[in-house]
This record gives sequence, C-alpha cells and structure tokens, in this order.
Amino acid sequence: MSNVGDIESTSVTPEPFDGVSLGARVRALREATQLSLRDLAARSGVSAPMLSQVERGETSPTLVIAARIAAGLELRLSQLLRLDEDGAVTVVRTVDRRGGGSKRRGHSFEVMTSAQPGQRAELSRHTLTPGGSTGGPDDPPMHEPGSREVALVERGNVVLVCDGQRHALHEGDCVTFDADLPHHFENPSDAEASFLAVVTAGLRRS
Repeated sequence: MSNVGDIESTSVTPEPFDGVSLGARVRALREATQLSLRDLAARSGVSAPMLSQVERGETSPTLVIAARIAAGLELRLSQLLRLDEDGAVTVVRTVDRRGGGSKRRGHSFEVMTSAQPGQRAELSRHTLTPGGSTGGPDDPPMHEPGSREVALVERGNVVLVCDGQRHALHEGDCVTFDADLPHHFENPSDAEASFLAVVTAGLRRS
C-alpha cells in the first residue's frame, strides 16, 4: 500500500495528550499486531520517521495525525486515546459476564472480559454437553482475518476441528490456532467438557 500525503507536522496538541504514554501505547499496539514502522506508515499515511518520534515520546501528535495512526491500527481515535475506558484497569464481575450458546448443539458460554471498545483480546469459558459442539463444519469463520485463538481444556475431552483437520484434546491440553479459519469444538465423550478460549484481534489483510 502506498503512502498518501505523508504528514510531517510536529505541532504540539493541548492536554489531555500525554506524548510519552501515547507513544508507548502506539508502539505496544503496533508490535502486538506485528507491524513494522513502514507497515504502519503505509496504513496510516504518517511517515515512518514521524511515527518513530511519536513512539519515543519526542513529539505529541496533532489530532489529525493521531486519528490517522488510529486508523492505521484499525482503531477509533477514542480507542487509541483510551477515551472509551474508565482508566487503565477494567474489572468484570461474575454477575456482569455475558452469556450465550445453543441448547440444540449442547453448547453454552460466558464472556469474561469487558465489552468496551478497543479490547484486543477476549476471554471466554465454554461448556459442552456429551455430544455437543460449538458449531458445524459448514459454519463460516466467526473472527476477523489475522485473529489467533488459544484454548485450554479445563475438564473432559474435546476435539478441535480446524480447517477440516481433527485434533483430540484432553484435560490440561492447550492449543493455539488461526481463528480466522473455519473451526469448531466437539465433545465426543459421555461426560460434560469445558474449556477456556482467548481470541486476540488481528489486522485485516490488505
């Protein structure tokens, strides 16, 4: 992707910007999504040298530049600046967990992380009745391109069916896979099974 109108402005924006903390956040988000400075420059239209200055806290970006950086990271400006958050720590109480599932398929789940925008990972617990499954072989992928999933079997035995391949998992086993591929979990046993799953967001392939 070619840069369109690289921005070199080093104007200082007013409070509540904190150039050092914002720069550290930009760098952490960029590295978490495995983007180089050049990659982010191509996605955002902000030059690599300017991005480097922002990440090192040498300059505070203008709102225009911050918005372009956010777009390059596939975030809203409010998410990059954490305006959607109530501080650096978010607690979800047990009674506030979101639940769902399918009785027909013998699957129930609860999402244990916050539903606030800007979250880069989601933790959920899934329970499968004997013979139950989280989905079917013809279900389309549920997660955006580039997403990864880690699952840990808490109780019982499950089978991960990912991209047509079957992987038997037992209590205590942990599996990592590309979550943007067609996949689902099955419980082939005659006892209830449960597992924890963490899905991390990826960047859409351009």
